[in-house]
Amino acid sequence: MLASDWTLEVDTSPASASAPLWSPVRGLSSFSESSDDNTEDDSTNDAPGWGADVITQRKWKIEAEGKRKRDTSASTYTPDPGQEFIRKAARKVGFSADVHVRWYRRDGSPDASEGYAQVSEFTKGGETTDLEPFNFTLLGQGEPLDIANPVTTPPAGGTAAAATTSGGK
Repeated sequence: MLASDWTLEVDTSPASASAPLWSPVRGLSSFSESSDDNTEDDSTNDAPGWGADVITQRKWKIEAEGKRKRDTSASTYTPDPGQEFIRKAARKVGFSADVHVRWYRRDGSPDASEGYAQVSEFTKGGETTDLEPFNFTLLGQGEPLDIANPVTTPPAGGTAAAATTSGGK
């Protein structure tokens, strides 16, 4: 399986919308999902010499990086909608900073999840000869949900979303 088959999309619909508008975060060159588990010692005298741990809390996060993109066919600067939504969310604080995201593999694997997160540590810039890089961390808010992979599961009344377009849910 290729690591490059991961897709990250952000819901760019207005708050009043009844359905998500999934916009891909284009230009990604690195994607990593991980969890941070809090464990507590659950050892007792019932098992002399052997200890036990219990996971009491889990947190998920996604770390991503890539190159900033724009619509080069437009006559004025037009940033990539997914990247721009993440960039703007990184400047907010509190509950208004939550973004709705989903991530899945484009290769037919059933790996697909959806959740809410806050954007942390969005960085940009670089050397004068660089293509402008960006990176950010999504800090999960609650449990991520397993979803049907949008590439392999057609929406009601339609066909499966193409890997390079945003599809409805």
